[in-house]
Amino acid sequence: MQRRFLDCLSQIPHDDRQIRKGALLFERSDPVQQVFVVRTGKIHLIRRKLDGDAFILQRATPGSLVAEASLMTDDYHCAAQATEESVVSVWPIDPVRSLIHADREASRAFVLMLAAEVRRARLHAEILSLRKVSERLDAWLVWNGDEMPDKGSWRHIADEINVSQEALYRELARRRMQDGAHSHSRT
Repeated sequence: MQRRFLDCLSQIPHDDRQIRKGALLFERSDPVQQVFVVRTGKIHLIRRKLDGDAFILQRATPGSLVAEASLMTDDYHCAAQATEESVVSVWPIDPVRSLIHADREASRAFVLMLAAEVRRARLHAEILSLRKVSERLDAWLVWNGDEMPDKGSWRHIADEINVSQEALYRELARRRMQDGAHSHSRT
């Protein structure tokens, strides 16, 4: 069975670090010196636009490697900011790069992880290209096996499909009403 890249990292000593909400892990143009994996909380990879607004490139949640493409660059091309209280595991970059270069299994696991991230990014771009909340939710559901998570996680779906929580809740209510109308018409 193929090992996951995060499992391969367990060979290298690391530290866990508490990150307070709003704190930066790194800023654009900082040298890449560490590798971060989210253990709890959420870290956004952001690029600031000329008008000061931020464009979210990655929503790293527990188990996610932050700015995975940066492992092979000298400087970060974005900033990373905690959007809630978080814990990250931190590895020094040099041993991680050495592992990728020297260990064939770790290298393969890294490539597979990158490929999965490319697929995820493409899906996210496709979802954001859809105009209606209903279309975005349908696309998200297809990607996630047509399973809605528990009600407490709905705000995360709104975040992922880039709609307000209220717009998502209205769409879910519309669907419940529609399902109720269909079940009543069959009786």
